[in-house]
Amino acid sequence: MVTLTSVRRSRWWILAVLALSVLVIGLDGTVLNVALPTLADDLDAGTDDLQWIVDSYIVVFAVALLPAGLLGDRHGRKRWLIAGLLLFGAASAVAAYAESVPQLVAARAVMGLGAALIMPLTMSVLPVVFDRAERPRAIATWSIAVALGVPIGPVLGGYLLDHFHWGSIFLINIPVVVVAVLAAAVLLPESRDPHAQRVDLPGAVLSVAGLGAFVYGVILAPVEGWATAFPWIAAGVVVLGLFWIRLGRSAYPLIDRRLFADRNFLWGSLAATAASFAMMGVLFVVPQYLAARMRYDALGVGVRLLPMIGGLIVAARLGTRVAARLGARVVVSAGLAVAAAGLGLGALTGRADGYAWTALWLTVLGFGLGLCMPSAMDAVLASLPEGKSGVGSGAVQAMRQVGGALGVAALGSLLSAVYTARLDTSGLPPAVASAAEESVLAAVRVPNLDAVPAFLAGMSAVLAVSGAVVLLGAVLSALFLPGRPVTTAVPGAESAHARLEV
Repeated sequence: MVTLTSVRRSRWWILAVLALSVLVIGLDGTVLNVALPTLADDLDAGTDDLQWIVDSYIVVFAVALLPAGLLGDRHGRKRWLIAGLLLFGAASAVAAYAESVPQLVAARAVMGLGAALIMPLTMSVLPVVFDRAERPRAIATWSIAVALGVPIGPVLGGYLLDHFHWGSIFLINIPVVVVAVLAAAVLLPESRDPHAQRVDLPGAVLSVAGLGAFVYGVILAPVEGWATAFPWIAAGVVVLGLFWIRLGRSAYPLIDRRLFADRNFLWGSLAATAASFAMMGVLFVVPQYLAARMRYDALGVGVRLLPMIGGLIVAARLGTRVAARLGARVVVSAGLAVAAAGLGLGALTGRADGYAWTALWLTVLGFGLGLCMPSAMDAVLASLPEGKSGVGSGAVQAMRQVGGALGVAALGSLLSAVYTARLDTSGLPPAVASAAEESVLAAVRVPNLDAVPAFLAGMSAVLAVSGAVVLLGAVLSALFLPGRPVTTAVPGAESAHARLEV
């Protein structure tokens, strides 16, 4: 029988299960980014196709997070976490054997649904198991587990891409899922909201429809043009407006609107969203740069992303200690400022710069992200009311994923526009010119065509815009995040008994 004492005794093992569960999400995301050059060749995928392969996952992930968190709060976080892991693993197997871009996009969408169950439910268990004093350390470990997928995915995936079919990059998810499911079944306590009310189905439908239409329109804009995308974006804004009104009028709102008046929740969420926007842009553009400019293979690209993760891991542990003394405002704003500096250095990359320069600015960027993200997430969790950690975690993760989707869509569009405008394809056959304009990896294979300066111009624009967004986040965090360490009473182990099935 699960008791409060047994949960406290095994809490670090429980954290290991949660970390393993989110590791598979980070592992998958970075494997795909490193595999983009290979997919461009093997599936004849252009830049637009690559964006859809990335964003189909992100869109479904983003729109399903709120309902997923609600399911966990209402019906049990453990059972829905296990369901999400099983769904993610099954979709990974399908993706591994996809034979076309549409098939891979569909499998990635289902993987996004599984990830939407995994991410908020692992996060929502943390305040159930850990008390206020230990929670920052637990969140830092959880954040590091997400980040560890960044180097592990590319390195392992790069090796597989160099020796096996590209589908093997998805098969590596399956053993991780199997271990996580077995460990969760044995170690993880079941928890739920003891005062769960009935589900506001119209509100849930509005949230999914509004987010889905808005993000779909943003992604569609660089592919089909703004004239085609605008109706989707406008419809998404209107439906999200209706969702906001519904939250204020429903007797059982999906999430309490008053939560957004809490400065810890609002500005902590926005800080994490700004960081996600920049990180997704970097992971979209840098692997292509390393492959096209420096001619590294997939394994080489993965290894050379390690400096960013090294900086993130070091800073994550340091940042939580400093935040305990000085508060989230100092650490989050300083972290975003450091990340902006790293992106600014990256934007200065020139043709003569070697990998050492890239490693330097990636390290600075990673250190800034490591300072910011765990402290921002701790501030968010501190603001969540008892029993609502699932839907609250879903809300902040939805904001982060929307930010990531906007980052890939907007920054991918910017990269394509600048690169195409700078690339001189005059004198080339139309088919060759079109392929070169679609992908820098195709362009570098065309004799007597120097596509690197054009791509560098596009990458510099992407990093400069990302840096500006992150710097704005630093300023806003410094102005509006609470200045003192978080002391909001959020039930931890002392009141967890009421939320555990015993």
